[in-house]
Amino acid sequence: MLIYYWSVGKDITERRADSKWGNKFFQNMSMDMVDMIPNAKGFSPTNLRYMMRFYGLFKDIAIVPQVEERFEMATNKVFMIPWGHIKLLIDKCHDNQEKFNFYVDKVIENNWSRAVLLNFLDTDLYERQGKAITNFKYTLPKETGDLAQEITKDPYNFDFVAICQGYNEKELKDALMDNVQNFLMELGTGFAFVGREYRLQVGNTEQYVEMLLYSIKRYCYVVVEVKVVEFEPGFISQTATYVSAVNHTLKCEGDTQTIGLLICKTKDNILAKYAVETSTEPIGISEYELNALMPKVFKGTLPTIEELEQGLSEDTVN
Repeated sequence: MLIYYWSVGKDITERRADSKWGNKFFQNMSMDMVDMIPNAKGFSPTNLRYMMRFYGLFKDIAIVPQVEERFEMATNKVFMIPWGHIKLLIDKCHDNQEKFNFYVDKVIENNWSRAVLLNFLDTDLYERQGKAITNFKYTLPKETGDLAQEITKDPYNFDFVAICQGYNEKELKDALMDNVQNFLMELGTGFAFVGREYRLQVGNTEQYVEMLLYSIKRYCYVVVEVKVVEFEPGFISQTATYVSAVNHTLKCEGDTQTIGLLICKTKDNILAKYAVETSTEPIGISEYELNALMPKVFKGTLPTIEELEQGLSEDTVN
């Protein structure tokens, strides 16, 4: 079906039909197609325009006509995702084919629904992917360092969290754990949640990692520290200690080197760059966005459990 839509777009474009026959061309063509193929769907004027734009983005694809008007399947990945996804990408990516292909790869890799794709389009995943400030270039082998960089984002979008203004660090972490599935989805593909406040026995002391994940892509543990304040250089040494401790106590044969990820409310990029270069442990620094905040007085406007119970009792008596 997709190859057929592509071929229709090709015919319209090469014959310049829309310019030759005026503004009503798509309406007239739609009616003609419905007359010729009564039971067929997908030939609305809007869909015909999408077909033309689809061909315009991928006009260099070689599709060879076969016998009985069949077409050889194209090797381009765009033909592996649903038409509804393609239309969404045409609208959101415009003529940016690199951005279009980025999302095509993500849809195939993660089996995203159209709703999930729309969410990541609206949160500008393409612009955020791999943008954390890191020292991976110096602390990891090139191949694993490139992959580690790729799994970072900057900023991370936490708008799925329902939280009041003036929140503290514990409230944010509680909210992230209440929405752990969305949290892991925002972190990226292939993260498994290991634990919160994960206990490590280090010498005669106990250390607690705020959030410990495992990257299935990199085969490594990931130490995640979330701070509700601006980045401070002192955060580096604390995170590096946890990374080293995980390497010594949890890392097994077959695991690659543990990495640390600091997610702060804000950061000075120059300061973050200088600070992360002081560490011999692989660490990345990102910001987070949290725009869906409720007012502080919101909690006070909600009835308490006692008030709800009293109201129910009065309704029963009445």
